[in-house]
Amino acid sequence: MEKEMNFLDLCVACGRAIGRACKALGRLLAHMLRLTYRYWWIVLTLVVLAVAAAWYYTRQANLTYRVNAVAMINGASLQQFEQAYMPLQSGKMIPEDAAIQPFVMNRTAYRFETYHIIDCLDDGVADLIDFKRRTSASDTVNVVMQDRLCLQFRIKERNLKFLPQIEQAIVDFLNANTALQSSYETYLKNMNEQVNFNHTQALKLDSLTTEYYFHNHPGNQPLGTVREGFVFMGDWRVHLFLEDIYDHQERMHKDDYRIQLATAPVVLENHFAADPKPVNGRFKCLILFFLFGWIFGCCLAELIDQRKAICAWLKK
Repeated sequence: MEKEMNFLDLCVACGRAIGRACKALGRLLAHMLRLTYRYWWIVLTLVVLAVAAAWYYTRQANLTYRVNAVAMINGASLQQFEQAYMPLQSGKMIPEDAAIQPFVMNRTAYRFETYHIIDCLDDGVADLIDFKRRTSASDTVNVVMQDRLCLQFRIKERNLKFLPQIEQAIVDFLNANTALQSSYETYLKNMNEQVNFNHTQALKLDSLTTEYYFHNHPGNQPLGTVREGFVFMGDWRVHLFLEDIYDHQERMHKDDYRIQLATAPVVLENHFAADPKPVNGRFKCLILFFLFGWIFGCCLAELIDQRKAICAWLKK
């Protein structure tokens, strides 16, 4: 019968495994240092070449930036929008007469992505963008907004002058999608009906409060009271309808504002803006290229150091 491992034994086993991994890493680094000392001209040459390549890769005209904008989706679902956006992500199935097609084909703009927008309080207000894709669509704490998405692509600094044209081309390409247009027409019809209903109910609620306050008051109570030279109409019973009035007014304003923005199937809430931190920053690239050059140089030095053993193995 196998002995069951408790939590303490598991911690001890994990600690021993981590210790063995650290020792192996230390031995590897020591061996690489010895190779660097013995074959310094090989390692130094590759490191210099790698640093030169990093310097060229991060030249001013070649700096790459992420460009982001928040898109408001009017009517369509997130799945419909992502299907319409997919040709930009794959670079295929883009109509030749589309204005975005030249920018995608010559890679002026590339690596198109979408990210969910999170509404942490579920109050209809965007709180953060899930750039790390950690939030599930079924999360009940961090609610994924169904009418907004963050659009992102990459562009080099020398092409930033084309950013307004690329933005307009993306919007035109999405709004030309037949599925998005069909959903938008249905959505616009429903929103107009909702707005008309809101205003009708506001009039009814106002007439109801007027009737209650000024015609159903107690006979011995005057219609108005005079305080500090002002006449105040109504009485304490305003609390019966005041919360309803405020709630309905807030809902009506939200619907009115939303229909004013819904001028097309897809509307950008803000213009595409470049992240000030470049993707290929010089400091980061110099470190990475230096490490790659050193590792590759050590590998080449190891091959030279073991050339006799390798030749003997090949001759067997």
